[in-house]
Amino acid sequence: MAAERGTPAEALVGQVVLPGDLLLLPAHYDEDAEGERLRLSGGAAPQGRLLCGPGLRRSGAGLLVTTCGLLRHRPGGGGAYWVDSQQKRYVPVKGDHVIGIVTAKAGDVFRLDVGGSEPASLSYLAFEGATKRNRPNVQVGDLIYGQFVVANKDMEPEMVCIDSSGKSSGMGIIGQDGFLFKVSLGLIRKLLAPKCEIIQELSQLYPFELVIGMNGRIWVKAKTVQQTLIIVNILEACEYMTAEQRKQALAKLSGN
Repeated sequence: MAAERGTPAEALVGQVVLPGDLLLLPAHYDEDAEGERLRLSGGAAPQGRLLCGPGLRRSGAGLLVTTCGLLRHRPGGGGAYWVDSQQKRYVPVKGDHVIGIVTAKAGDVFRLDVGGSEPASLSYLAFEGATKRNRPNVQVGDLIYGQFVVANKDMEPEMVCIDSSGKSSGMGIIGQDGFLFKVSLGLIRKLLAPKCEIIQELSQLYPFELVIGMNGRIWVKAKTVQQTLIIVNILEACEYMTAEQRKQALAKLSGN
Protein backbone atom coordinates (compact mmCIF):
# COMPACT_ATOMS: atom_id res chain seq x y z
CA MET A 1 0.00 0.00 0.00
CA ALA A 2 1.00 3.58 -0.54
CA ALA A 3 1.47 4.30 3.14
CA GLU A 4 3.70 7.35 2.65
CA ARG A 5 1.58 9.06 -0.01
CA GLY A 6 -1.68 7.98 1.55
CA THR A 7 -4.84 6.38 0.20
CA PRO A 8 -8.40 7.77 0.39
CA ALA A 9 -10.05 6.26 3.45
CA GLU A 10 -13.36 5.54 1.69
CA ALA A 11 -11.53 3.40 -0.89
CA LEU A 12 -10.17 1.07 1.81
CA VAL A 13 -13.34 0.43 3.81
CA GLY A 14 -13.71 -3.32 4.32
CA GLN A 15 -10.09 -4.00 3.34
CA VAL A 16 -7.06 -4.94 5.45
CA VAL A 17 -4.94 -2.00 6.62
CA LEU A 18 -1.52 -2.19 8.28
CA PRO A 19 0.23 -0.06 10.92
CA GLY A 20 1.83 2.95 9.26
CA ASP A 21 -0.74 3.26 6.47
CA LEU A 22 -1.99 6.82 5.99
CA LEU A 23 -5.69 7.25 5.23
CA LEU A 24 -6.57 10.51 3.50
CA LEU A 25 -9.86 12.24 4.28
CA PRO A 26 -11.98 14.43 2.00
CA ALA A 27 -11.05 18.11 2.04
CA HIS A 28 -14.20 19.12 3.94
CA TYR A 29 -12.96 17.46 7.15
CA ASP A 30 -11.09 19.78 9.50
CA GLU A 31 -9.38 18.97 12.76
CA ASP A 32 -10.91 20.51 15.87
CA ALA A 33 -9.20 21.57 19.05
CA GLU A 34 -9.28 18.13 20.61
CA GLY A 35 -7.01 16.72 17.92
CA GLU A 36 -8.67 13.30 17.74
CA ARG A 37 -12.12 14.38 16.57
CA LEU A 38 -12.79 15.89 13.19
CA ARG A 39 -15.50 18.34 12.24
CA LEU A 40 -17.35 19.12 9.06
CA SER A 41 -16.55 22.69 8.07
CA GLY A 42 -18.46 23.16 4.84
CA GLY A 43 -21.37 25.16 6.25
CA ALA A 44 -22.40 27.83 8.70
CA ALA A 45 -22.80 25.25 11.48
CA PRO A 46 -21.09 21.88 11.85
CA GLN A 47 -23.27 18.98 10.69
CA GLY A 48 -21.51 16.49 12.96
CA ARG A 49 -18.16 15.07 13.97
CA LEU A 50 -16.11 12.38 12.31
CA LEU A 51 -14.87 10.15 15.12
CA CYS A 52 -11.44 8.54 15.03
CA GLY A 53 -11.98 5.09 16.55
CA PRO A 54 -9.75 2.23 17.79
CA GLY A 55 -6.70 1.47 15.66
CA LEU A 56 -6.41 4.98 14.21
CA ARG A 57 -4.97 8.32 15.24
CA ARG A 58 -4.96 11.78 13.71
CA SER A 59 -1.96 12.58 11.48
CA GLY A 60 -1.75 15.70 9.38
CA ALA A 61 -4.29 15.54 6.56
CA GLY A 62 -5.64 12.13 7.48
CA LEU A 63 -5.63 9.18 9.84
CA LEU A 64 -2.63 6.99 10.67
CA VAL A 65 -3.29 3.27 11.14
CA THR A 66 -1.83 1.85 14.38
CA THR A 67 -3.37 -1.64 14.34
CA CYS A 68 -3.62 -4.35 11.70
CA GLY A 69 -7.20 -5.23 10.75
CA LEU A 70 -10.19 -4.39 8.57
CA LEU A 71 -11.06 -0.73 8.11
CA ARG A 72 -14.64 0.03 9.07
CA HIS A 73 -16.78 3.11 8.52
CA ARG A 74 -20.07 4.13 10.09
CA PRO A 75 -21.98 6.77 8.10
CA GLY A 76 -24.49 9.22 9.51
CA GLY A 77 -23.82 12.53 11.24
CA GLY A 78 -20.08 12.99 11.15
CA GLY A 79 -19.57 9.24 10.86
CA ALA A 80 -16.69 7.23 12.26
CA TYR A 81 -13.68 5.25 11.08
CA TRP A 82 -12.08 2.45 13.07
CA VAL A 83 -10.00 -0.70 12.58
CA ASP A 84 -11.73 -4.00 13.35
CA SER A 85 -8.95 -6.28 14.62
CA GLN A 86 -8.69 -9.58 16.49
CA GLN A 87 -6.22 -8.27 19.05
CA LYS A 88 -6.44 -9.58 22.61
CA ARG A 89 -4.13 -7.10 24.34
CA TYR A 90 -6.32 -4.39 25.82
CA VAL A 91 -5.34 -0.73 26.01
CA PRO A 92 -7.40 1.20 28.62
CA VAL A 93 -9.71 3.86 27.22
CA LYS A 94 -11.55 6.48 29.27
CA GLY A 95 -15.23 5.59 29.58
CA ASP A 96 -14.79 1.86 28.87
CA HIS A 97 -16.60 -0.60 31.14
CA VAL A 98 -14.27 -3.46 32.03
CA ILE A 99 -13.97 -6.50 34.30
CA GLY A 100 -10.99 -6.31 36.65
CA ILE A 101 -9.50 -8.81 39.09
CA VAL A 102 -8.43 -7.47 42.49
CA THR A 103 -4.76 -8.31 42.96
CA ALA A 104 -3.82 -6.26 46.03
CA LYS A 105 -4.93 -3.73 48.62
CA ALA A 106 -2.70 -0.68 49.00
CA GLY A 107 -4.00 1.59 51.76
CA ASP A 108 -7.28 3.09 50.58
CA VAL A 109 -6.82 1.86 47.02
CA PHE A 110 -7.35 -1.52 45.37
CA ARG A 111 -5.11 -2.69 42.53
CA LEU A 112 -6.87 -4.46 39.67
CA ASP A 113 -5.62 -6.55 36.78
CA VAL A 114 -7.56 -5.29 33.74
CA GLY A 115 -5.53 -7.05 31.06
CA GLY A 116 -3.49 -3.97 30.17
CA SER A 117 0.21 -3.23 30.50
CA GLU A 118 -0.22 -2.04 34.10
CA PRO A 119 -2.79 -2.49 36.89
CA ALA A 120 -5.61 -0.04 37.46
CA SER A 121 -6.44 1.66 40.76
CA LEU A 122 -9.86 1.72 42.42
CA SER A 123 -10.60 3.80 45.52
CA TYR A 124 -12.76 2.26 48.25
CA LEU A 125 -14.89 5.43 48.04
CA ALA A 126 -15.69 4.74 44.36
CA PHE A 127 -18.61 2.47 45.29
CA GLU A 128 -22.25 3.44 45.82
CA GLY A 129 -22.88 4.35 49.45
CA ALA A 130 -19.23 3.92 50.46
CA THR A 131 -17.88 6.11 53.28
CA LYS A 132 -14.86 6.01 55.58
CA ARG A 133 -16.92 4.00 58.08
CA ASN A 134 -18.89 1.97 55.54
CA ARG A 135 -16.22 0.41 53.36
CA PRO A 136 -17.07 -2.09 50.63
CA ASN A 137 -16.19 -5.73 51.35
CA VAL A 138 -13.63 -6.23 48.58
CA GLN A 139 -11.14 -9.09 48.83
CA VAL A 140 -8.14 -10.08 46.75
CA GLY A 141 -9.35 -12.27 43.89
CA ASP A 142 -12.78 -10.61 43.59
CA LEU A 143 -14.09 -9.62 40.18
CA ILE A 144 -15.03 -5.96 39.76
CA TYR A 145 -17.12 -4.48 36.95
CA GLY A 146 -16.30 -0.79 36.65
CA GLN A 147 -15.59 2.13 34.37
CA PHE A 148 -12.38 4.01 33.57
CA VAL A 149 -12.39 7.69 34.53
CA VAL A 150 -8.66 8.14 33.89
CA ALA A 151 -6.89 6.32 31.06
CA ASN A 152 -3.94 7.78 29.18
CA LYS A 153 -0.32 6.89 28.49
CA ASP A 154 1.04 9.27 31.13
CA MET A 155 -1.08 8.26 34.14
CA GLU A 156 -2.08 5.11 35.95
CA PRO A 157 -5.56 3.91 34.87
CA GLU A 158 -8.23 4.72 37.44
CA MET A 159 -11.59 2.96 37.77
CA VAL A 160 -14.85 3.73 39.57
CA CYS A 161 -17.98 1.69 40.23
CA ILE A 162 -20.40 4.63 40.25
CA ASP A 163 -21.80 6.90 37.55
CA SER A 164 -21.93 10.70 37.56
CA SER A 165 -24.92 10.69 39.93
CA GLY A 166 -23.25 8.39 42.46
CA LYS A 167 -25.30 5.30 41.55
CA SER A 168 -23.79 1.91 40.83
CA SER A 169 -25.74 1.43 37.55
CA GLY A 170 -24.93 -2.27 37.56
CA MET A 171 -21.26 -1.81 38.44
CA GLY A 172 -19.54 -3.25 41.48
CA ILE A 173 -18.46 -6.66 42.78
CA ILE A 174 -19.45 -9.58 40.55
CA GLY A 175 -20.82 -12.72 42.27
CA GLN A 176 -18.45 -15.49 43.32
CA ASP A 177 -20.20 -18.12 41.20
CA GLY A 178 -20.06 -18.12 37.43
CA PHE A 179 -17.30 -18.50 34.87
CA LEU A 180 -14.84 -15.86 33.65
CA PHE A 181 -13.17 -16.26 30.26
CA LYS A 182 -11.38 -14.13 27.68
CA VAL A 183 -12.14 -13.52 23.99
CA SER A 184 -10.86 -11.15 21.32
CA LEU A 185 -11.79 -7.47 21.42
CA GLY A 186 -13.47 -7.86 18.02
CA LEU A 187 -15.96 -10.37 19.44
CA ILE A 188 -16.61 -8.06 22.40
CA ARG A 189 -17.61 -5.21 20.05
CA LYS A 190 -19.88 -7.61 18.18
CA LEU A 191 -21.61 -8.75 21.39
CA LEU A 192 -22.09 -5.17 22.60
CA ALA A 193 -23.69 -4.04 19.35
CA PRO A 194 -27.36 -2.98 19.67
CA LYS A 195 -29.78 -5.89 19.15
CA CYS A 196 -26.97 -8.45 18.98
CA GLU A 197 -28.42 -11.64 17.47
CA ILE A 198 -26.01 -13.86 19.39
CA ILE A 199 -27.26 -12.68 22.79
CA GLN A 200 -30.90 -12.84 21.69
CA GLU A 201 -30.52 -16.42 20.45
CA LEU A 202 -28.70 -17.55 23.59
CA SER A 203 -31.35 -16.02 25.84
CA GLN A 204 -33.92 -18.33 24.23
CA LEU A 205 -31.79 -21.37 25.06
CA TYR A 206 -31.20 -20.90 28.82
CA PRO A 207 -31.74 -18.12 31.35
CA PHE A 208 -28.36 -16.72 32.37
CA GLU A 209 -26.49 -13.71 33.72
CA LEU A 210 -23.88 -12.07 31.52
CA VAL A 211 -21.30 -9.36 32.17
CA ILE A 212 -19.22 -8.15 29.20
CA GLY A 213 -16.07 -6.09 29.65
CA MET A 214 -14.51 -4.01 26.89
CA ASN A 215 -11.16 -5.50 27.93
CA GLY A 216 -12.09 -8.85 26.37
CA ARG A 217 -13.40 -10.54 29.52
CA ILE A 218 -16.83 -12.12 29.84
CA TRP A 219 -18.48 -13.47 33.00
CA VAL A 220 -21.37 -15.94 32.64
CA LYS A 221 -23.61 -17.65 35.17
CA ALA A 222 -26.47 -19.99 34.28
CA LYS A 223 -28.71 -22.22 36.41
CA THR A 224 -26.30 -25.17 36.38
CA VAL A 225 -22.59 -25.61 35.73
CA GLN A 226 -23.39 -27.61 32.58
CA GLN A 227 -25.55 -24.83 31.13
CA THR A 228 -22.88 -22.26 32.02
CA LEU A 229 -20.20 -24.22 30.17
CA ILE A 230 -22.47 -24.67 27.13
CA ILE A 231 -23.01 -20.91 26.89
CA VAL A 232 -19.27 -20.28 27.32
CA ASN A 233 -18.43 -22.73 24.51
CA ILE A 234 -21.01 -21.16 22.18
CA LEU A 235 -19.76 -17.62 22.86
CA GLU A 236 -16.15 -18.67 22.23
CA ALA A 237 -17.12 -20.46 18.99
CA CYS A 238 -19.21 -17.52 17.71
CA GLU A 239 -16.04 -15.76 16.66
CA TYR A 240 -15.39 -18.43 14.00
CA MET A 241 -18.96 -19.47 13.11
CA THR A 242 -21.32 -18.02 10.53
CA ALA A 243 -24.84 -17.02 11.57
CA GLU A 244 -26.24 -20.17 9.94
CA GLN A 245 -23.74 -22.45 11.71
CA ARG A 246 -24.58 -20.80 15.03
CA LYS A 247 -28.32 -21.29 14.51
CA GLN A 248 -27.79 -24.95 13.65
CA ALA A 249 -25.72 -25.51 16.80
CA LEU A 250 -28.35 -23.81 18.97
CA ALA A 251 -31.13 -25.85 17.31
CA LYS A 252 -29.33 -29.09 18.24
CA LEU A 253 -28.95 -27.97 21.86
CA SER A 254 -32.60 -26.96 22.13
CA GLY A 255 -33.73 -30.25 20.57
CA ASN A 256 -35.44 -28.64 17.55
